[in-house]
Amino acid sequence: MRDKAVSEIFETASKESRDFLFEHEAKNLCGSYGMPITAITVATSEDDAVKAAEKIGYPIVLKIVSPQVLHKSDAGGVLINIKDEEGLREGYNTILKNVKKHVPDAEITGILVQEMAPNGTEVIVGSTYDPTFGPTIMFGLGGIFVEILKDVSFRLAPITKTDAEEMVKEIKAYKILEGVRGMPPADQETIVEILLATSKMLMECPEIKELDMNPVLVYEEGARVVDARVIL
Repeated sequence: MRDKAVSEIFETASKESRDFLFEHEAKNLCGSYGMPITAITVATSEDDAVKAAEKIGYPIVLKIVSPQVLHKSDAGGVLINIKDEEGLREGYNTILKNVKKHVPDAEITGILVQEMAPNGTEVIVGSTYDPTFGPTIMFGLGGIFVEILKDVSFRLAPITKTDAEEMVKEIKAYKILEGVRGMPPADQETIVEILLATSKMLMECPEIKELDMNPVLVYEEGARVVDARVIL
């Protein structure tokens, strides 16, 4: 039985006739299932953004929140590594100008103020709904590597802990997760926990058609879901 907060996320999207979740909704959904997400707040004014950044702590990331802007970077709707209030105020207005220039009719819901997670090993966790078999789970290296190497493993949901551990070890680049050439090892236990939480979420949320958490930054201890996309 899923939490009421989870159902409310999908109900809000339905009422607004959206076939996707905003990034903050997708992250809050993941967080509801115990996944480690970056701290986030949606600001609707410059002053709200400043207050949110002070609470989260610099450096921070700013991202546009708009139903018409799904590919935020293409519209100049993302700024990273903002280090102080002056940079934040400037960045807030820069994003608004960029989006209005690239997507003049965009309805701007707000600007996402997000914790800037430290660098780590990038992995991807995703899902697509197969009409015959139901939800699938994918795991692999994240960031640009998933496009170039296409080095991923798959399972049908639900998965067991053994399934999750096998998924991690099946990718060809597994040695990167163990730590090579000065790179620290990645916390595989946390990766397994994220895969199991994803499986539970998919089984309890049949509204999810596609899921893409990329990147998930994994450290020697712990991880952060930095970006999340959900298609309904």
